[in-house]
Amino acid sequence: MSTLQATTGAGDRPGAPDVPDLVARTREFVREVVLPVDDRFDGDVTAAGGDGLRRELQAAARERGLLAPHAPVEFGGLGLSMTQRARVFEAAGYSVFGGLAINVAAPDEGNVHLLAHVATPAQQQEYLAPLVAGEVRSAFAMTEPAPGAGSDPSALATTASRVPGGWRIDGRKTFITGADGAGFFIVMARTSGEPGARGGGTMFLAPAGAPGIEVGRHVPTMDRSMVGGHCEVVFDGLVVPDDAVLGEVDQGFANAQVRLGPARMTHVMRWLGAAVRAHEVAVEHATARRGFGSAIADLGLAQQLIADNEIDLAATRALLDVACAALDAGSSAGQETSIAKTFGGEAIGRVVDRAMQLCGGLGVSADLPIARIAREVRPFRVYDGPSEVHRFAIAKRAVRAARSRTAS
Repeated sequence: MSTLQATTGAGDRPGAPDVPDLVARTREFVREVVLPVDDRFDGDVTAAGGDGLRRELQAAARERGLLAPHAPVEFGGLGLSMTQRARVFEAAGYSVFGGLAINVAAPDEGNVHLLAHVATPAQQQEYLAPLVAGEVRSAFAMTEPAPGAGSDPSALATTASRVPGGWRIDGRKTFITGADGAGFFIVMARTSGEPGARGGGTMFLAPAGAPGIEVGRHVPTMDRSMVGGHCEVVFDGLVVPDDAVLGEVDQGFANAQVRLGPARMTHVMRWLGAAVRAHEVAVEHATARRGFGSAIADLGLAQQLIADNEIDLAATRALLDVACAALDAGSSAGQETSIAKTFGGEAIGRVVDRAMQLCGGLGVSADLPIARIAREVRPFRVYDGPSEVHRFAIAKRAVRAARSRTAS
């Protein structure tokens, strides 16, 4: 089946949520409340109301007990593991606004995960609690204009220098998702070494209203579903206290991995849901539309497109579950997450493209959701590590393992 498979159970701990029930209720919420807004505004979150829409949808999700299912229970979430959240996030992703509606959209979802694992109790009260509740949004400021950090984080050029009682941060960032209107930033800055050095990065927490933070223009991109845009941000003499360090000094790159692997998988979960919608719309259209003496869905070439979509959806789901199980077991899961992200990003694109082809002229129009889904999922092959960078990492790990076996 291409529809959601609620394969995870209620979990091990007493009082754990009934995940299949949560999947079903999320699916119902998205179809009844979120999709009508998504369809009315063609997936353009700014046109639909931006932050006002976010607050409205999240209030509705809160009433249904669906808000922040991934967040720690002590902060108001449901405490789902990576494996448990996979089908829930997929159900939310059926609408391009669905992740936003239940407060699992990027970058907030990844920042919740990071703060839950790395932040001090005081930092969690100040930053994590309001983020889980949907009272604020957040931004993760790492990517920089060339020649700064991008796919190669070691190129980090933003600096943090010691000053009395804290740190001064200076640098330029770009493509910072959600920056416009964010309540706070997690800033990656270099505290030792030179650009190109593998270590020396440190993460800092900074309220958005602090002097020395300037959110600039929205970089125009093809996607339109993320509140706050993808912005240029300048840090010019931003001073933060010592207790603003997130994690440990010079350990920012290592601590960021706590966020990056899981965040890649939750992106796969959400975009998988969008691909499922594109596929279901296309199959329904092909079943109803007649041509050449039969339903389009009964023609061999159309059936190949449908079958290949079913295969790509099932394979993406399977690789995702392998990676999530590894993360839940405490592994860094670098190989598993790279494989799932690379295959999933490309497979999701193939599914949406085939769905568009099946629907002909309607497929490229705004009369169906497929064109907007294509617009949203295409960037996934670039952000969170381009497919080529992940392939490079996958191959390096395989070669390193082969050499280790040979040496032993």
